[in-house]
Amino acid sequence: MSSKYFDRELSWLSFNERVLQEAKDKTVPLYERIKFLAIWSSNLDEFFRVRVASLRSLLELKKKAHDKIKFKPHTLLNEIIRRVNLQQEEFGRILRDEVLPGLEDENIFLVNDKSVPPEHRDYLENYFQEQVLPFIQPTLLDKNKIATFLHNKAIYLALRLKVKSKTQAKHIRYKYALVEIPANRLGRFIALPGDDNNYVIFLDDVIRMFLPKILPGYDIESCYSIKLTRDAGIYIDDEFSGNLLAKIKKGLSKRKTGVPSRFLYDKKMPAQFLRFLKESLQLDKDDLIAGGRYHNFNDFFSFPKFEKTELEYESFPTLPCKELEGGVSVFKVMAKRDILLSFPYQSYGNVIKFLENAADDKSVKSIKITLYRVAEESLVVHSLIKAAENGKKVTAFVEVKARFDEESNFASYEALEKAGVKVFSSFPGLKVHSKLCLIERKENEKVKLYTYLGTGNFNEKTAKIYCDYALLTANQDIGKEAIKVFNFLERKTEEETFEQLLVAPFNIRTVFIQLIDNEIKNAVDGKKAEIIIKLNSLEDRKMIKKLYQASSSGVIIKIIVRGICCLLPGVKGLSENIKVVSVIDRFLEHARIFIFHNNGDRKYYVASADWMKRNLSRRVEVCFPINDERLQTQFQKMIDLQWNDNVKARIVDKDQLNKYFEDKKDKKTRSQYKIYDFIRSLN
Repeated sequence: MSSKYFDRELSWLSFNERVLQEAKDKTVPLYERIKFLAIWSSNLDEFFRVRVASLRSLLELKKKAHDKIKFKPHTLLNEIIRRVNLQQEEFGRILRDEVLPGLEDENIFLVNDKSVPPEHRDYLENYFQEQVLPFIQPTLLDKNKIATFLHNKAIYLALRLKVKSKTQAKHIRYKYALVEIPANRLGRFIALPGDDNNYVIFLDDVIRMFLPKILPGYDIESCYSIKLTRDAGIYIDDEFSGNLLAKIKKGLSKRKTGVPSRFLYDKKMPAQFLRFLKESLQLDKDDLIAGGRYHNFNDFFSFPKFEKTELEYESFPTLPCKELEGGVSVFKVMAKRDILLSFPYQSYGNVIKFLENAADDKSVKSIKITLYRVAEESLVVHSLIKAAENGKKVTAFVEVKARFDEESNFASYEALEKAGVKVFSSFPGLKVHSKLCLIERKENEKVKLYTYLGTGNFNEKTAKIYCDYALLTANQDIGKEAIKVFNFLERKTEEETFEQLLVAPFNIRTVFIQLIDNEIKNAVDGKKAEIIIKLNSLEDRKMIKKLYQASSSGVIIKIIVRGICCLLPGVKGLSENIKVVSVIDRFLEHARIFIFHNNGDRKYYVASADWMKRNLSRRVEVCFPINDERLQTQFQKMIDLQWNDNVKARIVDKDQLNKYFEDKKDKKTRSQYKIYDFIRSLN
């Protein structure tokens, strides 16, 4: 870590530790704690596939290149592995000492091949024969031949075997084999039938029980679980020529065969066994990471529920948006006032209604939209197709470089194009991350613009768990600038100027710096100066440096960050006036909000962009003003509730130790619950 910045990768690990804290929290319902274990595991998988894989690739660079990147990749990798190992140990302790005993208190028993009750063995043997065995294909290993290919993120049982013989050989020659667990076909857990107690068993353990049926000619001397994670990068962000769609498709095929970034193995595996696997699978020493008996704990997302709803969070009924209730036209409401939607507290059906109204309204002439991640069988895509079929001129920009959603986005691209939608796709070197929709509607012989601007994806599934905001506005100045964004996306212009919107990669950084400079000037002049920022990640060093300057000038800075924070708060002579908190709770905080005091005439902005170099420089992002005083008051209230959270907020200090924020007030403020109550009060 440099003296002024916290390392990005270590800060991300600190964030994932906060996720693990939720699994540890005994006030969280048991099934939700299991879900947080799954989230932690899923997050870590992606971290290794993307970030660690990138660091590993830096090891191949020559010394001169290492000098340019200003840190030592091997030193950082060692520290990452050390911290991951500590978190894995804590994960195992939470599961072993807290979650599993908690399940047993609820008469739910996770059994293994040794502890499964005898009365269930016949059922499992039949299940194995009929459901499992058809998908089993053992592979014998031979380190003198071409390396056996391991599928990315798949779980394997590694076996050490000896040939069955009636005579005792003087020297045993072991053979080694792999059996892939077909969890992608059958699911990871099998719930066993019963009346009183509920039993669950890993698919891995069912296969362990009946290994002799898979390899009848061998005695199985030992069996251990392994898993390989591969590099997920497809290395196309900076390619500026050729058919980009073809390159991405080619890159997706490479992802499945990418170089290893982590080889997880059961730490009980003997050294000789591990050495054989390392050589036969052609792994490096740095690939090897000791784990436990089981891997892929993200499969806990599908842990059987046994209809025990009391072990989950009580559901929040989605709140109505009173302006859009009933059969009222969205456009008539927007013409009178701006509308703010808050997800997941309010129904995403309001967005679908907006698009459906546009599809059906005879006065609507065109629809333009940006799509980054959409749901499977997307209602958004369905509405756009319907609009095209109804004769509307529909234009969609589909970002096919959205990581891990590329294949899904290709499907959306093709479905829209087939329906007659004019579809644009990725720029080389530039991702389109904005959440923007523009409707052109003919009214009294003139075209009127209706604009949707949001912080979250056009995705009705994730909108149930992501905290995001969307603004529906008939502000014509904003609409005209939205046209400029789409002109750029449609390659009609190479650069645009904006007055209302802050758009990356054009003016967003410049305007934010001007807004901070204004607070600095006010502080120097003895006026009140304050900046409040809420975002997912704070990594851009130019923006951090500017915040340090503001702090040193006397500006009070409050930051609410979910994930990465490379800024060091509360450091004497550097950032004494900066405080940072992080809120991790049942919903995923995803919105970006920026409030500048501006000598009492506060400026409010909401954005799709975090303060990361990639977002401000290499993505198309849109940050939009909140001009309606009524909505400004709502944002201020919700931000204040988050800042004062004393239940789920952690202090992000210069060491990122994740201590819970606690005050001496008797009144508990759990911000997500308070925000829900506040939005309900608006109706």
